[in-house]
Amino acid sequence: MTLTIPGLFVRSNEALAHTVAQISDDQWDLDLPPGLSRLPSTLLQAINYHVWDDAWVPDVLAGKTADEVGDQYETLKALDRSEVLAEYARYNVRANDAARSFDDLDRTVHLSYGDFPAHEYFRHVIAFRALRAYSVAKLIGADTTLPPDVVDGLWEHLAPSVESYRAIGIFPAPLAVADDADPQTKFLALVGRD
Repeated sequence: MTLTIPGLFVRSNEALAHTVAQISDDQWDLDLPPGLSRLPSTLLQAINYHVWDDAWVPDVLAGKTADEVGDQYETLKALDRSEVLAEYARYNVRANDAARSFDDLDRTVHLSYGDFPAHEYFRHVIAFRALRAYSVAKLIGADTTLPPDVVDGLWEHLAPSVESYRAIGIFPAPLAVADDADPQTKFLALVGRD
């Protein structure tokens, strides 16, 4: 069964949560490789950002603006190791619940970089979560295989927009890949990831 856009968000978020749960105590200070973050970042800082990003999902889907939400989530960007997993799990569930109950993909949502239809917002955050699940798994030496339904959903819902995202600098140039490569490898190559 093909995933809806909100369903793909949930499955991508679950894939990232599965990967985050595998981070060991001695890996939180690992530096993210260049290209995975706009600023130098440790794994802890990156996951804190995901906690913060998940915290926003219900408010964004409800149509709230940044001014309406205020700075109530800012402390989530500075969680320490003793807090991050519990807070990540809590906000991950909240975000998934909001996506599951969302039914108006044409509703305008308000992001820090402009107003967009909800379906476009979902595409942005799906790509962020699915590719981060892969990248974190690679960094910590875990299995990098994404769930097949996530890979299928990425091809259906995200692949058609990759060139327009590439044109604004979201994705680097595509990589060469063998014709007989598996769908995940082909998608990663399409978005410039190896």
